[in-house]
Amino acid sequence: MAEVSNPALVEIRRAVPEDADGIARTFLESAEYHSELDPERYSAPAVETISARYREDRQHPSHGDTEATTVVAELNGEIVGFIDASLEQSPDAMHRKMIYCHIAEIAVRFGHRNQGIGGRLLRAAEDWGFRLGAEFASLEYHAANTRAGLFYQERVGYRLASMTAIKAALGIILSPRQNLQ
Repeated sequence: MAEVSNPALVEIRRAVPEDADGIARTFLESAEYHSELDPERYSAPAVETISARYREDRQHPSHGDTEATTVVAELNGEIVGFIDASLEQSPDAMHRKMIYCHIAEIAVRFGHRNQGIGGRLLRAAEDWGFRLGAEFASLEYHAANTRAGLFYQERVGYRLASMTAIKAALGIILSPRQNLQ
């Protein structure tokens, strides 16, 4: 893949069903990378599965009437990046009642990174969310993905707001009385 000598040539726009195959290829590159970072939690699905998901507009989990969008970066007819965003509210009663523009997925093809495409995709999704009433944009990334952490915190202005901790199931078998149904 050739580098973009002029990032202005990259078009940032809403995704259409015909973008599904390009989004799927980009998604798969990201999935393969994350599978290397943490093979216990990540895998690379079949490209056909992801392509169908985007072609049929099933990439956003159903949250009733929640607004969601997918935005792509296109260069010379090729999808070189995409972002999925939705409007959400925290289920935590302690949190102020507000809308977040949650970035669920973002990926840029390996040959097109470090050219401002990821930042442009983020700004497009954030602008979309803020126009619809979001007060914050939020996203998560794997702790081992230091490159992403530097990008989000140092280049585009995100700050850590919470930590997610996980623990693998240890195969503990509960007695019927202990079973939490």
